[in-house]
Amino acid sequence: MNDDDRLTASEHEIWRSYFTGTRELAAHLDRRMRREAGMPMTYFEILGLLAESPNRSLRMSELAAASLSSTSRVSHAVTALEKSGWVSRRPVEGDRRGWVARLTDAGLTALGAAEPTHAATVRQHLFDVLTPTQVAALAEIGRAIQDGLGVVCASARAAAAGAGADDEDADGTETEEIDTGMDCPLDGLDGTACAGEGGAGR
Repeated sequence: MNDDDRLTASEHEIWRSYFTGTRELAAHLDRRMRREAGMPMTYFEILGLLAESPNRSLRMSELAAASLSSTSRVSHAVTALEKSGWVSRRPVEGDRRGWVARLTDAGLTALGAAEPTHAATVRQHLFDVLTPTQVAALAEIGRAIQDGLGVVCASARAAAAGAGADDEDADGTETEEIDTGMDCPLDGLDGTACAGEGGAGR
């Protein structure tokens, strides 16, 4: 590795600030959602994606792609959501390997009950600490990062699907997990503070 491959001191500081801030926000949001809304962010995201879909339904592979996760991980989450009565699952007609997840009326109610906690936390710890100019810049930055990673991430998801992480996972078949960072590590579910609030740094 030569010097050109290393981050400058300024770049490293910016990267660490961005990385730590986003992870701490995600972890804090997950804790509040578990404690106050009765569900982790993973479940909230799945319920929200289904709610926004036609007939409140998506194939498992589509749900995994939309949530930037593996079908195996999403399958485990949907299994838990089924036990809560928030999601139902059925085979795709004419496709023995395909499964569809559907948001139930109870799931829609649970999503609606959880949304105020989600909105209040995001507003308090993101929008309220930024100026309008910073919010506009953040939107541009987010789009730029997404655009820059679009092709790479699409190729990675296609490769994962080709390796076997497809709809068949929905019936309980185990496949290799892909760590997408969708589930942020937690300091605890009992209100333990995240880094910057007395917890260990990341």
